[in-house]
Amino acid sequence: MDNSQRQSGAGLRVLLTLAGVVVVVAGLKAAATLLQPLLVSVFLAVLSLPLLNWLQSRRVPRALAVMLTFLSVLLVVTVLVTLVGGSVTGFSEAAPRYQQRLQVIVDSLTAWLQGRGVEIPREVTTEMINPGIVIKMAGDLFRLATSLLSKTVLILLLMVFILFEAAALPAKLTAAFGKGKDSDGWYSRIRVEIQRYLVIKTVISMATGVIVGLSLWILGIDFPLLWGLLAFMLNYIPQLGSVLAALPTVLLAIVQYGFGRAIAVVVIYTAVNMVLGNMVEPYFMGRRLGLSTLVVFLSMVFWGWVWGPLGMLLSVPLTMIVKIALENSGDFRWAGVLLDAQPPEPD
Repeated sequence: MDNSQRQSGAGLRVLLTLAGVVVVVAGLKAAATLLQPLLVSVFLAVLSLPLLNWLQSRRVPRALAVMLTFLSVLLVVTVLVTLVGGSVTGFSEAAPRYQQRLQVIVDSLTAWLQGRGVEIPREVTTEMINPGIVIKMAGDLFRLATSLLSKTVLILLLMVFILFEAAALPAKLTAAFGKGKDSDGWYSRIRVEIQRYLVIKTVISMATGVIVGLSLWILGIDFPLLWGLLAFMLNYIPQLGSVLAALPTVLLAIVQYGFGRAIAVVVIYTAVNMVLGNMVEPYFMGRRLGLSTLVVFLSMVFWGWVWGPLGMLLSVPLTMIVKIALENSGDFRWAGVLLDAQPPEPD
């Protein structure tokens, strides 16, 4: 009887846990509009902490240090918005010219295939070069830029408040939960590991964007600044980011110069990804990431489903937070172990 009660209790606990997970995920998905700006502001604050700490180490008052950090982030955001806005506008204006060239290439390829017995319906190629698609893409880009710009003020204000509260949070955790390794230890671990990941990833992404942009400029590809910024942003997406960044550039190279220059573009992206993504980044990251390759990929799919492109960009740090929280939970420590890249060392 005791065994049956114990088994039924364990089964009920599993069902309640699964139900709780479903409720939390549904809540995250439903509250995306509210939570996404807060999430971005948290990660911006974590990324800004090294600058804030450096200013305070120079005996700058905390209030002034926070404002200087805010102004620095605002300057970077303003420059990025200006560069992206100008590049997107220029690309939208040049889109009809690319459309005409692409039509010629598709017609030539269709004729070549038909000469070898492969029939392609005309409506298929017409749909591929539909002017309405170009107009819709330009409108979507404009709406996306407007949406991001409208949320920038809210994100930066939230970041300032978080920076002001960051210094007092460990003391509050200690007062709330008592002294010991389980009070503010998990908070410190999350802050240190997420900060390390974001700083290293940002530096690697900046190097990726600069190298890609300069290489495309040397090759004569139009709008190299836009593609460099795209490579910088998409490099935060694990595994698939470099592929997504390369696709539009390869197509543009085909439209401008043909397949020879497109192969050179593929070689550039492949070399940059191999050197920076597979050699330099793992060297500096070490085992600090602590997530298996399968978990990284699945987390990208999951967070992308929950929060779209932003979820894909922040999938790794979000999963790291979940992993650390699970490892510090007595009942669910096993789940944190499963997310780890390596099995725990035997006692």
